[in-house]
Amino acid sequence: MEDFITKSFSDPTVQKIVIAIIGIIVINVVVRVLKRYLGRQIKDTNSRYRIRKFISFIGYFIAILFVLTTFRSHLKDVHIAVGIAGAGIAFSLQEVIVSLAGWITISFGNFYKTGDRVQLGGIKGDVIDIAMLRTTLMEIGDWIGGDQYNGRIVRIANSFVFKEPVFNYSTDFPFLWDEITVPVKHVSDFRLAKDIFQRILNEITGDFTNNAQNAWKEMVSKYLIEAESVEPAVIMIINDNWLEFTLRYVVDFKKRRFTKDKIFTRILEEFEKTDGRVAIASTTFQLTDAPAFDVRITKETK
Repeated sequence: MEDFITKSFSDPTVQKIVIAIIGIIVINVVVRVLKRYLGRQIKDTNSRYRIRKFISFIGYFIAILFVLTTFRSHLKDVHIAVGIAGAGIAFSLQEVIVSLAGWITISFGNFYKTGDRVQLGGIKGDVIDIAMLRTTLMEIGDWIGGDQYNGRIVRIANSFVFKEPVFNYSTDFPFLWDEITVPVKHVSDFRLAKDIFQRILNEITGDFTNNAQNAWKEMVSKYLIEAESVEPAVIMIINDNWLEFTLRYVVDFKKRRFTKDKIFTRILEEFEKTDGRVAIASTTFQLTDAPAFDVRITKETK
């Protein structure tokens, strides 16, 4: 047994295999230590994530380079076999290869980055990790109303960028246009109602509007797109039931639901101050008490 072990380790190929394994283990240990150490030193979440991903990438690169260097004398002997096997490997691992190509496209094509809100393959969420093969999302929506996390973590193959549209809610223009429709009674003072709505929008969405204006200017300079007003607007139409006011405004892509809550709260507060001059309309029916009926039954006599 000892002779077998001695002869095996005296073989140059076995020695190089052992060296390669030891080298990969050492590189892996160093990468883990660096990631843990720098993770404690860097407080910013975004910077910490990027540093850790960069260290992992460098670790993979050094490991591959070390293995190639270790077996450089054997590369000439195996290149023909590798060429023959390459076609079969490419066919069997085509999804993996496409996902790797997708990772390169995502990294250098500005499709999305960590922290962006995207929709990939019909799934909407915030990007929390971009690996070589898969993108990880913290999902929003589905059974949860509004743009709120539902707790599911979804991993999607990077090959999706070549197969389906990629919807990005935040890359170049991190704002969305949103609308609220408010029905008002026909007898209300429509001028006062419109003024109330405009003041509320200016008050609550003013900061979004200012930031959106600067972002839209950059969009116009970068893309072939026409100028668009980001100012809040109030539009009124009349129908058979009520005056219908549509409130249109821009909002941060992560604050749609809470902004709606603020707007509706302020609308109700302001309407209460009008002493009935402006009131919300609805199709609610109110049943009132019927008047009392005095019914007397007389006995018919023969």
